[in-house]
Amino acid sequence: MYQPLADLLRPQNLDEVYGQEHILGQGAVLRRLIDSGKIPNMVFYGPSGTGKTTVANIIAKQTSRKLFQLNATTASTADIKEIVAQLDSFMAPNGVLLYLDEIQSFNKKQQQSLLEHIENGKITLIASTTENPYFYVFNAILSRSTVFEFKQISADAALKAIHRAVEYMEERTALRAKPEAGALEYIAGACGGDLRKAMNAVEVLFSAGVPQGDTIPLTLEDAKTVTQKSAIRADREGDNYFDLLSALQKSIRGSDPDAACHYLARLLEAGQMQSACRRLMVIAAEDVGLAYPMILPIVKSCVDIALMVGMPEARIPLGDAAVLMATSPKSNSGYNAINAAATDVEKGCGGDFPRHLQNVHADTFTMEREQGYLYPHDYPNHWVKQQYLPDELVGARYYEYGQNKLEQAAKQYWAAIKG
Repeated sequence: MYQPLADLLRPQNLDEVYGQEHILGQGAVLRRLIDSGKIPNMVFYGPSGTGKTTVANIIAKQTSRKLFQLNATTASTADIKEIVAQLDSFMAPNGVLLYLDEIQSFNKKQQQSLLEHIENGKITLIASTTENPYFYVFNAILSRSTVFEFKQISADAALKAIHRAVEYMEERTALRAKPEAGALEYIAGACGGDLRKAMNAVEVLFSAGVPQGDTIPLTLEDAKTVTQKSAIRADREGDNYFDLLSALQKSIRGSDPDAACHYLARLLEAGQMQSACRRLMVIAAEDVGLAYPMILPIVKSCVDIALMVGMPEARIPLGDAAVLMATSPKSNSGYNAINAAATDVEKGCGGDFPRHLQNVHADTFTMEREQGYLYPHDYPNHWVKQQYLPDELVGARYYEYGQNKLEQAAKQYWAAIKG
């Protein structure tokens, strides 16, 4: 029976696991727990192909636990009940470990069906998810579990795994690999930290390669073909999609044009141009804002051009927008002002309008149309002192001038006029 290379080379102990030094390195918390044999209920969170299932298998083996594996996308509550019904018949002195993959696919009732069994200790649960567990796993499970984040495998760690895969394939095929310069490095970068994809790419290269005597060339062109777009994780329903958008905005906010271009390029490569356009317009208003008010029509023009010309040329005006915003002065004073005002509105603060700000109409009893409104354009500098906030909020301050040239100039202008 065919067995994928990624499965054949699955690590059998912690020393063979690539990456995840922050939780599995010598002295790290998860490694100490595994070495002690005292395994709590856990949630493994991170991208595909980063070792979650592998580590669960190693834990079961190293702690002498009976391992059951379920995938929440296909499993049901009945599957859990079936496992529970058999618990007493298993000769497993250290108990039973249930590895539940993609736990976010279980609804609340299904997740709650696990509680009794993980609380009485009959089952130790290791749940895994590619989504943020604090959004997708119910609190009752989280409160009884320790969350460990598995991070994307670095290109350097992936390259070590790829070399191991090549050596294994050489033994299996009795052919000596002859990689073209940069071919294996390309796979390491393009696999996007997913070692399963990297292993699959190596296997395909050997299967599709044309032997030359006792050697088999692994070309850069073939490497690009078998790994194209594999590194891009930007599913609109996934946590990584929002991570990309967040990284783009925070890079621009932090005035780093290089990082801004990197994350924008990743969004565009993933086919998320519309999302990138929307986020760039939000950034223009939220993070550059009043420090450079013309940024709004400029970014809107860049977005319009991008939508009109489409990819791949759309990357040019969008790149211009990202770099311009990253290198522009920043102000979130308008953003803070509207948020502060919204907070008071949500609390019900405000009350009725000042009479002189209401639309001109006849009062019910007196039929008086004069409301006492002072028309600013009739006064010097087009300003006259009068109340605008409702009585309940007189004196409230929502807007604070930002520390940038334009807003400080406006501050000085109005200070001179208002005295």
